[in-house]
Amino acid sequence: MESVLFRDGRIYENGRFRRGDLLVADGRIADPEQVPPGPCRTVDLAGRMLVPGFIDIHTHGGGGVDVNAADGEGFAKISRFFAAQGTTGWLCSILTDTPERTLWSIAQARAAMDGPVTGARLLGIHLEGPFLAPAYKGAMPESLLRAGDTALFRRYQDAAGGGVKYITVAPEVPGVVEMIGHIAGEVTVAIGHSGADYETAIAAIDAGARAATHTFNAMGLFHQHRPAIMGAVLERDVFCEAICDGRHLHPGTVRMLLACKGWDRVVAVTDSIQAAGLPDGRYKLGVNDVVVREGDALLADTGVRAGSTLTTGQALKNLVRFTGQNVERVLPLLTANPARLLGLAGKGAIAPGMDADLVVLDEALDVRATFVGGQQVWGT
Repeated sequence: MESVLFRDGRIYENGRFRRGDLLVADGRIADPEQVPPGPCRTVDLAGRMLVPGFIDIHTHGGGGVDVNAADGEGFAKISRFFAAQGTTGWLCSILTDTPERTLWSIAQARAAMDGPVTGARLLGIHLEGPFLAPAYKGAMPESLLRAGDTALFRRYQDAAGGGVKYITVAPEVPGVVEMIGHIAGEVTVAIGHSGADYETAIAAIDAGARAATHTFNAMGLFHQHRPAIMGAVLERDVFCEAICDGRHLHPGTVRMLLACKGWDRVVAVTDSIQAAGLPDGRYKLGVNDVVVREGDALLADTGVRAGSTLTTGQALKNLVRFTGQNVERVLPLLTANPARLLGLAGKGAIAPGMDADLVVLDEALDVRATFVGGQQVWGT
């Protein structure tokens, strides 16, 4: 494999930028004293920033493709679109569907995970349901929601060859807390789409849940006498997803979440749908018809918000603007934090031995080039 020498850049290491060079060999960050083996290509950064690639753990698609309907070419198209936004790794979020359609989607995703990388790397599967609360279903088809079922999860996990890395469940749904106790050792469990009371949410966390799905959205809200699921996830040491598009969360809410949780426990996600990167119009989200108006994705029949049109590159800019902090402070929400939540060894940071999943940013924080495993997948 060709080595790559990034010259004269601002390299993001250990939470800050240093001016200098970076060597990549065999798809990984090399020791600075290492002599490049074989041919070596030089990339002149001209003072631009070189940062870890963004990791999106909750997305339903983009660039015109819906995850639930994606075949091999569809997944490749999503991955190419994501690479242009600075995403180097992602989980495909399969919206609640019939077992047959879910198994079909899992089979397509598994093939894409095993296939060649031509854009952002598909790292695994996120199951958003079907073990969710009808009262907080959001865009989930209510008729397909069901009680906790460890056997069904295992059927999906077996079909994925262990590729289901993340699942969203609602603690108050019958059988879910018990199911969490059975599966938490083999998949990262998030709680969401839920109106669980505080005690039930705490029981789910004690059983092994480690995250909250799109915190504040599609969940019971905090009351001083009834802290609910929101109080539980703010209090306990779990990660909290945040959709930072300015619609799902007010900037002040984002700042409050960071103040409550700390900067190491918030994960920026897009929850994007196939309309990301495309103009207003009519689209699909799983079985749902969606209309996008002024960039806002809504269910066509009810007007309920249905995912977003956000990209990771825009999320980075929004977070800098919402928080008033520099890019160094914000970057872990899109890189190190999702990698730690999912246990993605070798990803989320620039250090010797880490995967060379890298993004070049200019001063405006626009993505100029994207590299996955040291190979350029977007940019010039």
